[in-house]
Amino acid sequence: MRTARFTLDPAFTIGEVNPRLFGSFVEHLGRCVYTGIFEPTHPTADAEGLRQDVLDLVRELGVTTLRYPGGNFVSGYRWEDSVGPVEDRPRRLDLAWRSTETNRFGLGEYISFLKKVGPQAEPMMAINLGTRGVAEALELQEYANHPSGTALSDLRAAHGDKDPFGIKVWCLGNEMDGPWQTGHKTAEEYGRIAAETARAMRQMDPSVELVACGSSSQSMPTFAEWEATVLAETYDLVDYISLHAYYEPQDGDLDSFLASAVDMESFIENVVATCDHVGARLKSQKKINLSFDEWNVWYTSKWHEIENSDTRDWPEAPRLLEDNYSVLDAVVFGSLLIALLRHADRVTVACLAQLVNVIAPILTEPGGPAWRQTTFFPFAQASRYGRGQVLDVRVDSPTHETKKYGETDLLHATAVRADDGTVTVFAVNRSQSEALPLDIALSGLDLTRVTEHSVLADQDPDARNTLTDPDRVTPHPAEGTTLTDGTLKAVLEPLSWNMIRLA
Repeated sequence: MRTARFTLDPAFTIGEVNPRLFGSFVEHLGRCVYTGIFEPTHPTADAEGLRQDVLDLVRELGVTTLRYPGGNFVSGYRWEDSVGPVEDRPRRLDLAWRSTETNRFGLGEYISFLKKVGPQAEPMMAINLGTRGVAEALELQEYANHPSGTALSDLRAAHGDKDPFGIKVWCLGNEMDGPWQTGHKTAEEYGRIAAETARAMRQMDPSVELVACGSSSQSMPTFAEWEATVLAETYDLVDYISLHAYYEPQDGDLDSFLASAVDMESFIENVVATCDHVGARLKSQKKINLSFDEWNVWYTSKWHEIENSDTRDWPEAPRLLEDNYSVLDAVVFGSLLIALLRHADRVTVACLAQLVNVIAPILTEPGGPAWRQTTFFPFAQASRYGRGQVLDVRVDSPTHETKKYGETDLLHATAVRADDGTVTVFAVNRSQSEALPLDIALSGLDLTRVTEHSVLADQDPDARNTLTDPDRVTPHPAEGTTLTDGTLKAVLEPLSWNMIRLA
């Protein structure tokens, strides 16, 4: 196969990586919370019912921002139900996932979980703008963030949380463009309530950072028009607009699935163009950034089979959306991470959906172990080493034809230069059958050696980690990668995710 090539030069950069790019998402959906992060009867549970084995994996994963409590769940969420003595909290029907919510885990427990993950873990709270509105948003903000001396801040203290939660980033609803959303609104209706809510929240605290709902996917019939209408109402009041995207193979077309990041990058660039068009029309110097606060590989076709069945009768914490990811899925997942990094100048928040059990990098068994899915490894490596300046990578790559995206590069890559001058290259070989030779020319970089070339690949692209074989798939070192006279030479295995570190 022809060699793929690109040049790295510190004079040509995309932008600084915001740590929030490595966020995740905890929704009251299936077993993400209950028997995921929270299981008081588990052998590893602490005094607050949090699973220590899961906490250890979350720290290893390198999660920063953690979006909560939804997702579709938030459009029926009554925050008051989730605070105070657990024995007094009401049981509610969750319309979004046709489940019963016990509220045993709530707002205070979420903040406690974040604190135990570590100081890098930042809250990102979604507000119910489906069935509620401005007043309830302000009440939640006062309860969570006001220091003391008011009814709601003193109530928080009475519930055992004297210190305010300090939530800076707030999502103004969730997927309000979707007809499936409880309280679904038109762009005009949503734009108005989002603006009213944002204006009121800024009266309480001008420093809050607010995320307006963008389109639930690029395929939505209202895509781009929705963003333009919402931003016309909210442009000067919000900091971000959201994007959501999930990918799965369709009709056995694996080449198109492997090129899913082509769609993700197009989605990002089209939203940026729409934001900037609205800003130009308003004659504003402000730039709206993007919050890609739901993204992943998700086999939605499996969910729709359950969704349309008659088997769901308001269970507690049912097994929903527990996709078990293969090597193939992990390579696509890694490519999506590369797409986010390649747009770090405007995508400054991103949340992998979700954290545990529900389309997640971590799986658990009630009363049993927790283990890493194949997708765990690309995220953990990117979060650890993808910090610094993203370099402008423009590949000269062999291509192949895909049904959905036409002619597509076999190489998908980016590189990040850390503050200490070291560089990490993240690269995916999309070929299912052939190794890909790679040459990288280094210009203006004082780098002399390869410190690591880690590969996630397997002769069986369907290999995955399971309860009975939790370590079936792990990254392994590559052989033969060299850096000589300013040129790096490597060979990328077929269907592989690669991390190459240079010093």
